[in-house]
Amino acid sequence: MPENNPRPTSSPPSLSDSTADHLAAAAGGSLGGAANPESLRPKPGPMGWRVLWLLAGIASLLLGIIGIFVPLLPTTPLVLLAAFCFSRGSTRCERWLLEHRVFGPMVRDWRATRAVPLRAKQLASVMMAFGSITAAFKLPLHLAWLPAACCACVAWWLWRLPTRKP
Repeated sequence: MPENNPRPTSSPPSLSDSTADHLAAAAGGSLGGAANPESLRPKPGPMGWRVLWLLAGIASLLLGIIGIFVPLLPTTPLVLLAAFCFSRGSTRCERWLLEHRVFGPMVRDWRATRAVPLRAKQLASVMMAFGSITAAFKLPLHLAWLPAACCACVAWWLWRLPTRKP
């Protein structure tokens, strides 16, 4: 005789009732259905951590905005980092960034495809090379290598990411 279990059979036995209920609500009421991965994000942590994530997001976004005008600061990775930080620190700031006229499409596209357009990779590489060369002429000799090393690391990371098909 089957046991009358109030919990759905599709939920893993290790989940607590509150976690299973949270996942079911996030999946549209059904644990067996496909859920949006963004809706399964854990609830924000303690207030101290949320403030730190928020501050890191603000700093990253400000550096990304400065990066629009300064070739050595890569705007796109910094805006994506800001979105990551905001997702853990402030849903209001994350929503603002996602709905932003300039930065929103960049973040939404990244979250949807996890790929970078070829044109963005090329432009970022050229701008970082230009900035590194300019910095090499303006900085003292013992520091001239530092921007090029940082930009080389960012370029290596960027070119390892999948390229979005047009």
